[in-house]
Amino acid sequence: MKILCAFLLATLSMHAAKKVIVPPEFAASTAPYSPGILADGTLYVSGQIGQDLKTTQIPADFEQEVKVCLERIGLVLKAAGMKYEDVVSVQIYLTDMDLFSRMNAVYSSVFKAPRPARTTVGVTRLAAAGAHIEITVTARK
Repeated sequence: MKILCAFLLATLSMHAAKKVIVPPEFAASTAPYSPGILADGTLYVSGQIGQDLKTTQIPADFEQEVKVCLERIGLVLKAAGMKYEDVVSVQIYLTDMDLFSRMNAVYSSVFKAPRPARTTVGVTRLAAAGAHIEITVTARK
């Protein structure tokens, strides 16, 4: 019986440690996923694209698209009480690897040294029509 009680308490505490993070700016979203999940002090941010939250448009200018993408990540971080400096890992998906250096210029203006670990992958397309970049991050205080 003691073992069962200990197991149940451990299971409950594991589930209690998971918190959905939805910034106020994302509240109107009907997307079938959470913008962020905070579990045991680690924040997992869902892939963000450069789609303006108010207009739902993706900027025609690629650098602006990257900036909006990173701003959306910043909103999720802020809602979880974190900052860009807390990001430990970044995954970037680009539909055109010729945009790599242009993406890096914007990325470097947000992520200062020491920069997080990062992977950049070229993909044929993203779920959102017209999107050229999607970024997901993991952060920890």
